[in-house]
Amino acid sequence: MALSGVHKDRGELRIHESLDELGTDLADYIAELSEASVKERGVFAIALSGGSLIGLMGKLCEAPYSKTVDWAKWYIFWADERVVAKNHADSNYKLAKDGFLSKVPIVPSHVHSINDSVSAEEAANEYEFVIRQLVKTRTISVSDISDCPKFDLILLGMGPDGHVASLFPSHSVLDANNEWVTFITDSPKPPPERITFTLPVINSASNVAVVVAGEGKAEAVHMAIDDIGPDCPLVPARMVQPTKGKLAWFLDMPAASKLNSYVFSE
Repeated sequence: MALSGVHKDRGELRIHESLDELGTDLADYIAELSEASVKERGVFAIALSGGSLIGLMGKLCEAPYSKTVDWAKWYIFWADERVVAKNHADSNYKLAKDGFLSKVPIVPSHVHSINDSVSAEEAANEYEFVIRQLVKTRTISVSDISDCPKFDLILLGMGPDGHVASLFPSHSVLDANNEWVTFITDSPKPPPERITFTLPVINSASNVAVVVAGEGKAEAVHMAIDDIGPDCPLVPARMVQPTKGKLAWFLDMPAASKLNSYVFSE
């Protein structure tokens, strides 16, 4: 059983009794967006994060999705990445490659990972340059209200502190407005050096999905979604507010356990 509803400011809420059910719904959602984007633009530009998100995408590697999705039209990016070697245990690229990319027939040249042999600052600059080139060729769309890239889908997880991508609470990186990709060298969570999409890029996407599971994140979900008053600290996940795109939250019951009640349909 799944519950779905729409919060007036915080997008669509899709709450699931089990991780298996969540994974199936997430696969359906991604496959539908892929099909619509390929039909409209001929490509599907998707940005991933790390963490448990990749495991929850696992259903896409199974039938029917493994056969029905037009994998050759996918272009893969990372909303954030740890500045470590690609074979390092902390690498979001490695996590995605081992858990997802190696199991579906995505064109290797369509997978855009960061340069792991330079500094965090250089890696961010190079990654932004790559994205700018692909915006020029319209592999990635461009926002019609800013010069930002408009990804077809950005998939985000969320930490117990409410961080998304590598945008951490009270960090100066939250104010980065002039870059598409920026870097940090003092992440409160190891490893310290990371690159990340900025909020303007995330909020320019056609679709953003935040995927959260587990009771340990329930308080952060509450702070990110509920109307909690002006005195509460603003968690980064609450700052995810697509300007013209759609926002969807994929939650399991434990993650949703502290939400205020909404009108849901089963």
